[in-house]
Amino acid sequence: MVDTAPEALARRQRAIVVAALVTLTLLAWLALLAGAGTGMDPVAMSFWRLPAAALPALSAPWTPAYWLIAFVMWAVMMVAMMLPSASPMVLLYARVVRRAESQGQAMRAPASIAAFASGYLTLWILFSVLAVALQWALERNGAMAAMMNARSPLLSGALLVAAGLYQLTPLKAACLKHCRGGPEFIAAHWRPGVLGAWRMGLAHGAYCVGCCAVLMLLLFVGGVMNLVWIAGLTLFVATEKLAPFGPEAAKALAVLLVAGGTTLVIVSQT
Repeated sequence: MVDTAPEALARRQRAIVVAALVTLTLLAWLALLAGAGTGMDPVAMSFWRLPAAALPALSAPWTPAYWLIAFVMWAVMMVAMMLPSASPMVLLYARVVRRAESQGQAMRAPASIAAFASGYLTLWILFSVLAVALQWALERNGAMAAMMNARSPLLSGALLVAAGLYQLTPLKAACLKHCRGGPEFIAAHWRPGVLGAWRMGLAHGAYCVGCCAVLMLLLFVGGVMNLVWIAGLTLFVATEKLAPFGPEAAKALAVLLVAGGTTLVIVSQT
């Protein structure tokens, strides 16, 4: 069967969206691979190719350049970790907006799709600002080791327990439901136009941050630039959002996190 012109255009647009999502995700992971291998300071020389003099010691004040580099590092990491699980929603929105455009609505599909994805990533970029501030606070209080993980088993245990308990809260369940319910989310939050698309992406990003932000704090347990830890969290986030058994996986992880965190807390006190 030969595709009609509208069908062929839709296939090409879908291929472009998929290629853009894959490319952006791969670039983010390549940036992490370029800088995470040594387990050094968060913006280690191997990551940004900076001289040692440009990087402050753990006890030294952060320079403006260091703040900026740490923020970029977190933003890149959030794109690498969160975009894979958000891609199905972006593709679903792309299909809906193309259909709306074909029915005569002034949607400007390519711009609307880009705006939706940008709105989503905006929330995780804002989260990166908070993460950098927390990293700075932990370093200033001597709670961060040079490997970018919590120095104290008590702090690590507390973070694990907190993340596990949050997995069981109604807020987590509500946010996860919105993240998993693609058609329902689009129907409930539909707004026409490019600005409307950006606001929809922003709303989806807000639910995603509500679902996963506490899990992202576990990066301070395993190491902010620990690739195995990053990949594990990325895989779990994708599982709880996309797999049929996602909600059950979220609860199972809660049990493991609370058990592991409690064990660390007890060990730290003996």
